[in-house]
Amino acid sequence: MSERSVSRQRQEKRWYTVHAPEQFDRAELGETPADEPDQVLGRTVETTLGDLQDDAGENNTKLTFKINDVGSDAAYTEFISHELTRDYLRSLVRRGASKVEAYVTVLTTDDYRVQIQPVAFTTKKADASQEKAIRRVMIDMVEEAGEERTFEALIDSVVEGRLSSGIYGEAKSIYPLRRVEIQKATLEARPEEVAAEEEAAVDVEDEDVEI
Repeated sequence: MSERSVSRQRQEKRWYTVHAPEQFDRAELGETPADEPDQVLGRTVETTLGDLQDDAGENNTKLTFKINDVGSDAAYTEFISHELTRDYLRSLVRRGASKVEAYVTVLTTDDYRVQIQPVAFTTKKADASQEKAIRRVMIDMVEEAGEERTFEALIDSVVEGRLSSGIYGEAKSIYPLRRVEIQKATLEARPEEVAAEEEAAVDVEDEDVEI
């Protein structure tokens, strides 16, 4: 075999079909090439909810997944983030109305740490106390959702719109609302990472006691 043939074989890449997590029915997200399976791990894939559900009306929702497992010709992913497009969010803004945002970090029942960013749009301009009250409702309901749900169930409630609908139902009595959305949800830490952080924090506390 010539050196040229050996070189060509070394350069030949294998293509891996990338799949969404099980909660998204293992939908195909595309393909990615690599010389070795380990090279695929850690790669991120972006798609839209519209592509996953074959529904153009959901193309304003972006989903990001990260490859965490590789088979012989397939790569499997975990959920990383859900985010509404900037164009869609801008379309919800109205002159003379209020936009109320919150940033909430929760720990799910199976110890995933997730940051969720709800946003509410009022029909007209709300005053400062009303905006504060709406924000309080958003924070309380997101925290309650995290305390009561697994990571998968929490993300399902975000993606399917149940969490935003629940917030709308509670907050609309404070001031008339036109829309409530979860503009972003991001996985911040997995259970093993949360446990490592907690262990490190305990070690620091122990050192402080010894001093």
